[in-house]
Amino acid sequence: MQASDIMTTDVVSLRPDASVFEAATLLTEHHVSGVPVVDDAGAVVGILSEGDLLHRVETGTGKPQRSWFGEWLHSTRRLASEYLKENAVKVGDIMTSNVIYVSPEAELGEIADLLERHHIKRVPVLEQGRLVGIVSRANLIRALASATQPDPEAVASDEAIQRDVLRALDGRRWAMAAENVVVKEGIVHLWGTVSSEEERKAILVSAERVTGVKGVEDHLGYPVVFTPM
Repeated sequence: MQASDIMTTDVVSLRPDASVFEAATLLTEHHVSGVPVVDDAGAVVGILSEGDLLHRVETGTGKPQRSWFGEWLHSTRRLASEYLKENAVKVGDIMTSNVIYVSPEAELGEIADLLERHHIKRVPVLEQGRLVGIVSRANLIRALASATQPDPEAVASDEAIQRDVLRALDGRRWAMAAENVVVKEGIVHLWGTVSSEEERKAILVSAERVTGVKGVEDHLGYPVVFTPM
């Protein structure tokens, strides 16, 4: 699936000269945690999120004045940036201007990586520089909710199940522990040694997701450690 398959196209946005009070109202009324900021030509010039409005003098959430030593420890750029977040009235003065974006053809895996790597909740979708949609974490969760689930009634031969389980484990370093895979009447039996509970769970899940599997029997164990007498 691509960004164009799941993105929200009815996107609310702000102009850089909008006030932070207008921004707070927009976020509240539309139940969103962030919006793109666009110029008169429709180009995205920034992103405004709830985090940009978190510390404000109007609500008494501004950060307390630091001691002279605390001020000295931080760069003047950071100190000025904090002051802007707390006091600036225009969206353009507090928005994040380094915009991370994707194209409509971006794969969902790529988008999920971007959101996780940059610790962000949404990413605008641009086509020829213009905003055409937005993909949020919520969009990805909705895509999962509508995804086709494995058919629990599906039938496969024991030989096919064994082949598919081995294929699912092939090339996975953590799957080296699965030394033996036996399938009897749709039940997968796994033997081997694991070094962590995460390894065990990953091996079991790999088998559970194979079409036709009726159950998984866990015979995996931890290596025996002999201590000198």
